[in-house]
Amino acid sequence: MPTLDWIGKKAVVNHHRDVPYRLIHCDKDKSVGDPDAGNLLVQGDNLEALKALLPYYAGKVKCIYIDPPYNTGNEGWVYNDNVNSPEIKAWLGATVGKEAEDLSRHDKWLCMMYPRLRLLKEFLSEDGSIFVSMDDSESGSLRMVLDEVFGRGNFLASIIWQKVFSPKNSAQFFSDDHDYIYAYAKNIGLCQMGLLARSAEQDARYTNPDNDPRGPWTSGDFSARNFYGEGTYAVETPSGRVIPGPPTGMYWRVSKSKMKELDADGRVWWGETKDNVPRLKRFLSEVKQGVVPQTLWFYKDVGHTQEAKKELLETVSFEDSASVFITPKPTRLMKRIIEISTEPGDIVMDSFAGSGTTGVAVARQGGGRRYILIEMEPSICQNVTAERLSRVIAGYDKGRANGTKEHVEGAGGGFRFCTLGEPLFDADGNVSPAVTYPDLAAHVFFCETGSPIPRRADGSSSLIGTFQGRAIYLLHATDSAGVASTAAGNVLTGSMLDALPLPETGFTGARVVYAEGCTVPDDRLSRLGVTFKQIPYQIEGL
Repeated sequence: MPTLDWIGKKAVVNHHRDVPYRLIHCDKDKSVGDPDAGNLLVQGDNLEALKALLPYYAGKVKCIYIDPPYNTGNEGWVYNDNVNSPEIKAWLGATVGKEAEDLSRHDKWLCMMYPRLRLLKEFLSEDGSIFVSMDDSESGSLRMVLDEVFGRGNFLASIIWQKVFSPKNSAQFFSDDHDYIYAYAKNIGLCQMGLLARSAEQDARYTNPDNDPRGPWTSGDFSARNFYGEGTYAVETPSGRVIPGPPTGMYWRVSKSKMKELDADGRVWWGETKDNVPRLKRFLSEVKQGVVPQTLWFYKDVGHTQEAKKELLETVSFEDSASVFITPKPTRLMKRIIEISTEPGDIVMDSFAGSGTTGVAVARQGGGRRYILIEMEPSICQNVTAERLSRVIAGYDKGRANGTKEHVEGAGGGFRFCTLGEPLFDADGNVSPAVTYPDLAAHVFFCETGSPIPRRADGSSSLIGTFQGRAIYLLHATDSAGVASTAAGNVLTGSMLDALPLPETGFTGARVVYAEGCTVPDDRLSRLGVTFKQIPYQIEGL
């Protein structure tokens, strides 16, 4: 398969492995509504935030939507074109090294995107999917990178979103009227897209001119271009007229016997005079209770950028929101993605959260769906994303053209506002003193199994979980505040080994014990099916 190369690629292909695991801190004062609603808003660099969240959400996210910087080449401060921000420049210098000085803006953009896409893939459930917005600035490069990360065989669609409702007469060559949304599956063999709700306009196409007891219907052509061996025969209409066969170069879709069978069942329409070319009746009651999504999404159905700007200004008071978010996404666009890619109870992630439209759409969609949003810029995260989500949760008044106010009912729920703390491990590779038992347990379990810990470990038991027939233990004594201490409980001794709790009576599976040291002879460990792994040296990351 052809692959894309760029300056700095070698430095970032495996960079996601080197990103440190950081602690996640929830700020109760900035959190809103029900803290147990299962929604997160994380402020911080999305690369480090993704790595921090991985032990808790790997393989659990059903849908990812991202609207990354479009890299238009505009050097000014525009949120959606942030590849030249000081944060990205500093990260490129530290990650790519001196080679970064020769990077074009396209190289920079690819270096920024690649490790983030690698991490995002780890969050998707096996039947999950990712949707990525882009314009022509980097669409070609993005397709090749997505092919490389997710696999060309997992490509679902290239969706065209009509983002404006009128042409730009100031355009030099063509009016730029659309964006792309590239959709990929984690595993195309397990992925399914849902149906879109039928509209009243679509249902109106079904009528019942013959008062058929089966209800409204529409008719379809009985002829087709594809060759069918039994599809060239004469047909006699109820009025007695003989139709010698299908139109020239065409074939009846069904055999003569099947045609008679359908006619006997009242499923053939011969017209008002009973002598027209036959057409197949398709009843509304028998069609799918939804519509297969197409790849052309028109603004009348999913909104446009002006609608998105209006929505944003109605829900936030941040003075620069209109200039920062040049091309925000409308809620209707996000609701369509959520509608076709998720079920009630699923998790939706957006690691370039911006104004928070994804979270708004998830909240409005309901059904117990949850969102995880990540936003790097503090002023945006607190003054736009958090404020907008808060108002949508609680309800708000929006102005009308006549000067009156219209109340918008709140969606309910809530979110936890989180920030990134220090790394789990210090510069020498030791467990940071600030790391609590639950934090380390979640990290250890994920690194051992590749799956999130099944339940929060509070340190009351050294058994932190089981996975595929093996039990995982963590010996990591902490003080009353949950911070690690130097107690002897951090070492696997003979007595500690005998006291390890079993997941269930008669358990004979493998046992993996993480601790700072071990005094039990190797032959005894082997005889009992126990594997010792030393903290921190044998904790492996993604």
